Parts: sequence; structure tokens; C-alpha cells
Amino acid sequence: MTDLSKRVNGIDESWIDICALGDLPYDAGVAALLNENTSAETQLALFLPTDSDRVYAINNLDPFSDANVLARGIVCSIGDELAVASPVHKEHFSLTTGKCFEDDAVAVATYPTKIDQGRVFVHANPAAPAGEV
Repeated sequence: MTDLSKRVNGIDESWIDICALGDLPYDAGVAALLNENTSAETQLALFLPTDSDRVYAINNLDPFSDANVLARGIVCSIGDELAVASPVHKEHFSLTTGKCFEDDAVAVATYPTKIDQGRVFVHANPAAPAGEV
């Protein structure tokens, strides 16, 4: 992984090169380490759903089991929303907002992603949870 968190032409570029798009399997999760060897080190779960044109990144830590296992979860949809089911206690988390479908008070962090020249980049900082600014 290459850290792109630097200023390029005066603009802060906080994107981290995670992997080639072709390295991600469809409809399954892959774990990745963000901000390796720093105090902000975080495990992510990356998902590339077949019926989507983007990669989703959420925190890999299941808040109910306190284990880094969400990348091993089953990708599904609840209504029109893509989700992952935790392999431990089976709670479902939205891939877009991180909110838990079974408990509105619980959410996992989501991270902005982009694809550039066949590479998957994840922003170094999580997106604000739904409803927060």
C-alpha cells in the first residue's frame, strides 16, 4: 500500500492506494490495513458488489463481537440498500452509511473510495456518519 497523504500542487491528497481493482472478488469482502504502523491504524473491509459500480469500504471491526470479521461477512441487500451480514452474530450493516439495521444506535465507520487507473484508493479519514456534519 502506498500512502498518498501529501500535498500535490497545494491540494491535500489523503487517498491511500489499497490494491488493483482486479484483486477484489465480486460479492465478497477483503480485509485491508489503513494507516499501517501509525496511531490511526485501522482494519477495513472492502466490498465490490456485482450490481454496483463502486467499491465500498467500512471498518472491519464488528461492534457486537469486538472482532475484526466484517470482511468475512455475506454481502446482501436489505430493501434497496447494500449491506453485509456479520459472520458472528448476523447483524447487518449498510455498506453506504455503516448503520446497523438491527440496532439504530450502532454503526461502523465508512470510508470514501475511488477507482483511478484500475487502482482502488481509500480516503485516510472516515466519512461522517449519516445524519452528522
